[in-house]
Order: sequence, then structure tokens, then C-alpha cells
Amino acid sequence: MIKTSGLGKTFKDGAEAVRGVDLSVAPGEIVGFLGPNGAGKSTTMRMLTTLLRPTAGTATVAGHDLLAEPRQVRRRIGYVAQGGGVPSFTPAKGELELQGMLYGLSRPAVAARMEEVLAALDLTGQETKAPATLSGGRRRRLDIAFALLHHPVLLFLDEPTTGLDPQSRAGLWDHIRALRADRGMTVFLTTHYLDEADALCDRVLIIDHGRIVAQGAPAELKTGGRTLDDVFLDLTGRSLREESAVQEAGA
Repeated sequence: MIKTSGLGKTFKDGAEAVRGVDLSVAPGEIVGFLGPNGAGKSTTMRMLTTLLRPTAGTATVAGHDLLAEPRQVRRRIGYVAQGGGVPSFTPAKGELELQGMLYGLSRPAVAARMEEVLAALDLTGQETKAPATLSGGRRRRLDIAFALLHHPVLLFLDEPTTGLDPQSRAGLWDHIRALRADRGMTVFLTTHYLDEADALCDRVLIIDHGRIVAQGAPAELKTGGRTLDDVFLDLTGRSLREESAVQEAGA
């Protein structure tokens, strides 16, 4: 579902944000993409979703070449940004209808699809309310509803549970699992919650300084009685401490 080779991004100021990433995601997998701030997570996610053009390497996403066929990629994927994209103070129904029609669905098809997606995410009836009046968990599920309207086969989630209470987080995990179980959805997500990656993901990829430094099933990485937090800090914590020391010295 995702295959990259030497994927990289160097910005015009010379900053090398992503340095030759090789990764593979199989159909139906839930894969977590982990890394400290500044490691290259967001840049990689933005490249894979066609929002940022790579400067090196190749990638196939949802069956299409990322560079040669970006429009076809966008038709096959759903993307939920960290901050969401649903207007806060107007009923979501009109925005959902517009989203569906922008993807070429007829008005009757949009109505049927909207009913299906909202029911799957336990949001039936919530589309008539302003998102600002909904709980954090419902707002996040509404963001996902927007991403699912056009029948994507691959869903990108950027820190989907940030700011949610534990109950809402657990509920969203259940909905993500159901997308895979009921629809065969492939999910690629970033998160800073390592317990979330441990509980939810089939595999995790850890990136640091623009390179993949470890990958595997959580159980495979947690050898010797370690937690996923231990693994993450072993791989990235030293560089973080060094960066922190440099910043403090220069303060």
C-alpha cells in the first residue's frame, strides 16, 4: 500500500529534513510512525500525502506513483491533519456534502455515503450540530468522517488523539480498529503516545534525524522486558539530551 525507496526532502535553505527513507506498508496494516519533534515525521507524512514534493527517492502510494500521479494518489487516500479541518461554528452537514461533491460524488451518493460513514463512527445526527459544541472525541471522529467520504483505501492520521481524555482516546482506537476489521482499511498514523502505538499498531517505524532507526511489531521491539518507551528513548533519547544540553549552553 506504501512503498518508498530513498525518499528524501532537502529544503531551499539546505536543511535536510528526511534522509533516504525506505519503508513498506502492506494492505490492511495499522502502522505507527514515531519520532521526536524535528525527526522528520511530519515532513514524511506531508510527502506521502502529496502536500510536499520530495527532492530525492521514489514512492508508490495506494497503487500510484507519488511524483507522476499525485492526483490519483489523492483520490485513493484520506488524510486527517493534526489540527483537523472542520469549521467550528457551522453545522458539519453542508461541509460534508461539499467534500463529497468535490470528489465527484452526486448529491444522492453523498447523502448515502454520509449516512454510512456517520453511522460507522457513531456520529448519526451530529452532522446537524456545530463542531464547536461537540466533545473532543466526537470532533476527531468527525474529522475522520470527512476523510472517509470518497472511499479511500489508505487513511493517514496525524496525531489523531492529541488532547483527548483517556476514554475518548480508547473509543477512537476502537473505531480505527473497526475500519480495518470491517473495511480492510490500511492506516498510517503518527503519535507521541507510545502506549497508543503499542496497543493499536501492527508495526511501528521509528524515525530520528530524518532516517528510520528501527521498525517492527511492538512485541518484537520490546525485548528483555523493555517497554516501547524504553526502546524509543534508547534509540532517540541520547540525541535529544545532547540537543537539550546544547540549547541550554547557548541560552
